[in-house]
Amino acid sequence: MAANHEPDISSPPVPNSHRFVDVGRWNTAIAAATQAVPPLLFGIRLWAAVCLALYVAFWLELDTAYWAGTTAALVCQPSLGASLRKGWFRMIGTLIGAIAIVALTAWFPQNRAGFLLSLALWGGLCSLIATLLRNFAAYSAALAGYTAAIIAGDQLGAVGGANGQAFMLAVARVSEIWIGIVCAGIVLAGTDFGGARRRLAGLLAELAGEIAARFTSTLERGNPEGQTVRREFIRRVITIDPVIDEVKGESSTLRYHSRVLHQAVDAMFAILAAWRTVDAGIRHAPGSSGAREALLVLRTIPADLREALEANQPSSWLSDPAGMRGLCRAAIKALAEMPAPTTTLRLLADQTATVIAGLSQVLRGLALLAGDTVQEDTAGRDFELHVADWLPPLVNAGRTFATIVAVQMVWIWTEWASGALAITFAAVTVILLSPRSDESYATAIKFTAGTAVAALGAAIALFAGLPNVDSFAGFAIVLGLFLIPAGAMIAQPWNTALFVPIAANFIPILGPANQMSYNTIQFYNTALAILAGCAAGAMSFRLIPPLSPRLRSQRLLALSLRDLRRAAADPGRRSRSWEGRLYSRIAALPGDAEPRQRGVLVTALTVGRSIVSLRQAAPQLGFAGEFDRAMRHFSSGDCSATMTQLEAADRKLADDDDLAVMRARGQLLAIRDALSDHRVYFETGA
Repeated sequence: MAANHEPDISSPPVPNSHRFVDVGRWNTAIAAATQAVPPLLFGIRLWAAVCLALYVAFWLELDTAYWAGTTAALVCQPSLGASLRKGWFRMIGTLIGAIAIVALTAWFPQNRAGFLLSLALWGGLCSLIATLLRNFAAYSAALAGYTAAIIAGDQLGAVGGANGQAFMLAVARVSEIWIGIVCAGIVLAGTDFGGARRRLAGLLAELAGEIAARFTSTLERGNPEGQTVRREFIRRVITIDPVIDEVKGESSTLRYHSRVLHQAVDAMFAILAAWRTVDAGIRHAPGSSGAREALLVLRTIPADLREALEANQPSSWLSDPAGMRGLCRAAIKALAEMPAPTTTLRLLADQTATVIAGLSQVLRGLALLAGDTVQEDTAGRDFELHVADWLPPLVNAGRTFATIVAVQMVWIWTEWASGALAITFAAVTVILLSPRSDESYATAIKFTAGTAVAALGAAIALFAGLPNVDSFAGFAIVLGLFLIPAGAMIAQPWNTALFVPIAANFIPILGPANQMSYNTIQFYNTALAILAGCAAGAMSFRLIPPLSPRLRSQRLLALSLRDLRRAAADPGRRSRSWEGRLYSRIAALPGDAEPRQRGVLVTALTVGRSIVSLRQAAPQLGFAGEFDRAMRHFSSGDCSATMTQLEAADRKLADDDDLAVMRARGQLLAIRDALSDHRVYFETGA
């Protein structure tokens, strides 16, 4: 009887199992739908901006209304700040390009060769400037180049002669493009509240928290993986700069005080440089003395701040940045007054104070993002262009010039009626994508493929959709069937380079106007010209490839060492100018650069700062002769002789325990440790 009551374990409860599976499927479906909402909303915004721009252009009866719609599609970005910032710089670039083409037409009124060559030279110059600048400023320079090509294409005849209508065409194109920018701004600002400020605050707090925790770990117990970690942090710090540009687009107040945000990024590089010096000081100290002295330094930091640094919680950085800055000031004072009987201890204390000062600068940026604009010296940012390397911009300029001239020659030779449009889109492709360096060719291929998809979509819309509608509402619905999905795909974090041309080039290929034309020959000529121009631009990156990441990295390291040697040999050089160039080279390192190369540049920053500091202290402390001889050897690449003279300077100061003397000895030790760790680089630049 008992056996009859045993449970049947071979058959699980099927209904409950299905219920749990269904719940899991529902949760997955809900999560997927939630993730799809923001991209879909962006697609709707893009479609609404294009339709509004076209409606205004139609109402004003502009000749080529499609440029207004095209501009609206190009300006739209998933981030509000990026869209507004891009629109502002697009206005500037468009105006400069229009002025340039009017001037070129006036200088070469009846000289076809001179006009076409000057147009190619202007494109090359804009490509060079776009490579030198960064973010949306680079985009503005690119716009100036291909806006001139757009206007030139409208006034050129079948074989390349200007028709003298440059001024009126420039006014019309600038008006159409500005209408597109304004319409996109109205739609986006009215439907998106922006999140760049919050995203930047999160990035800064997360990075500062992780760096602080890793640094205190180095002081507490050493960190054998410290070099690898610091090099990864360098890469992450570089990625913050574009987000600062987005923040500027969202808030005029933050744009006015943007110096604080840029200084926070520079401070992170300084933190990593000081951390490297602390790590090297601990490693090079005799026996275990370095570890013991590092613990003394850590215990000197006030307990409240030490706990916050070790916690690695971004919330503590975001909740009260002003209070944290007060703790940092107390810690810096304690470290400065800390008794340090040995050179290593003084070095560790001073460099730790530098780290905390850098964290205080990051907290200043977080306070600004939290709404604290009543800060000292926060207005503006002095613009100073630091060229990391002139060779990549010159290569890009030469490629752009050669591409435009080649397409011009094909056009004149074939007398192709739509050849001017091919020149325009060849200029667009090669100028816009040149700053992407080693990604240029792959991106250009995707750009061309996206344009082909846009041509197919435009053909379907023009010959199957639009003939069946007779109102602007119906016209907008036909556009939405293509633009909304394309816009939603742009907002996805993958293959943006493919979907941007799908959305942007759909409008110029379609060619919407008050009086629509359904001429198949004209459509195919236009589509073929645009595709041919994009393909020519893509081919140019294969025929004249950009410098390889390895070569660019080697050149950046060699140029940084050259500037460092010049600064060591010539004390009259501006230290900030040298430091700015080094920051630009750290930022210009390719994504494929070896992590060690990033570390070497940060080491060079440490050495340069120590040299500048010792230059000022040497005459007062009485070791100027030894230091000058050391710098002469350093400038010639003789590390052995340099270290010998630095040791001689240290021995001269050994009998004095004054605070200034101990700090100078710590700087001498920092240079010697850097030369020991990276001797090959400081001797050969490799």
